[in-house]
Amino acid sequence: MAVRGGRIGGVARKGRVTRRFRSGQLRGIDPVLITDAPEDPEKELRRREVRYVAMMMTRAACLLGAALIVAQRPWLWQLWAPLCVAGAVLLPWLAVLIANDRPPKKRRATSPSPAVPAQPALERREYKIIDAEE
Repeated sequence: MAVRGGRIGGVARKGRVTRRFRSGQLRGIDPVLITDAPEDPEKELRRREVRYVAMMMTRAACLLGAALIVAQRPWLWQLWAPLCVAGAVLLPWLAVLIANDRPPKKRRATSPSPAVPAQPALERREYKIIDAEE
């Protein structure tokens, strides 16, 4: 493949490295984004599930660590046991919050609402007041 003046294969591309294959077809190394569609919901759900399971495994390790620390009573065990218990108590809450967190929805450009024509104010008039006693 020949490199000439920032061109690979003799074809210039905007910021992309291209390769010319035997078929003569050009292919870029990085994919081109042709839509602003959100991530596939199944992939997003899978990523959140993996994150949740990882946090629950960390919680199990904290719980097991707290039990071992209390049983063995190593140096500074009064410090480590409450930290492990705090991790075992707080991690489920954090895991649920993070697992239920979805990426923010993209704001769509809103078109301006049509201008409402200004309505003229009512004219001030003198009204004749009729009094029953006169």
